Amino acid sequence: MKYYVVDAFTDQIFKGNPAGVCVVDEFPDTSFMQSIAYENNLSETAFVVPRDGYFDLKWFTPELEMDLCGHATLASAYVVHHYVNPGLMEMNFHTLSGILNVVKKEDLFELNFPARISEKIDSFPLIEEILGAAPIELYATRNQVRTRYYAVLAAEEQVEQFVPDFELIKKLPQSFGLVITAKGSSSDFVSRFFAPHAGVNEDPVTGSVHCTLIPYWSEKLGKNKLLARQLSKRGGVLYCENLADRVSIGGHAVLYLEGNLQI
Repeated sequence: MKYYVVDAFTDQIFKGNPAGVCVVDEFPDTSFMQSIAYENNLSETAFVVPRDGYFDLKWFTPELEMDLCGHATLASAYVVHHYVNPGLMEMNFHTLSGILNVVKKEDLFELNFPARISEKIDSFPLIEEILGAAPIELYATRNQVRTRYYAVLAAEEQVEQFVPDFELIKKLPQSFGLVITAKGSSSDFVSRFFAPHAGVNEDPVTGSVHCTLIPYWSEKLGKNKLLARQLSKRGGVLYCENLADRVSIGGHAVLYLEGNLQI
């Protein structure tokens, strides 16, 4: 099985978010793909199946299959553009979240994703305990089984200096993770994302949470084009645009590894 590791949302090796990309003729059994993702031990492993004019795409964390992933989609587009169909400038990926379009524009890959609007929560004592104080605002997005919480803090420094207690974060009921965000100083907004339930303590750069952050900060800041930074140890930069019911998320990518899985 052809295998690549791509650092996404960065133009420097060892930065951004590394994603595994497996190129296959057909999807293997789900449990087999999950085993590969567990063995790879990256926040996401993508599986790409080239079709006639489009690509099927699935994503797995070490613990579960995802319905949407930004950085592994960017990594998959990078692999398609450079190795699967060299020079291809526009790609359509068929996924659990519908058809996702990716366009290569100069040195950026631009992802067109569905916007995910959050609902406001008045208070949540456990999140206040996790943060050490009440956030300015608190929001959540939900699917049938999981909730992702978004805590808005007063300053970028609070996001950067936050020390997570992962065991406490795991106590959030039916949760997929916790996002903390604030208005940025050298960017429009910043964030960090913690998902210990999915086997990912802190995700370095997370495209999917920006499906919610972009509409939020677009409204707060009164602008549709936004520069975002994720303040993990590896760090990453996202070039964002609010498109009403969709969002555009642009990023760079660099290749770390090309090889074969012996399975």
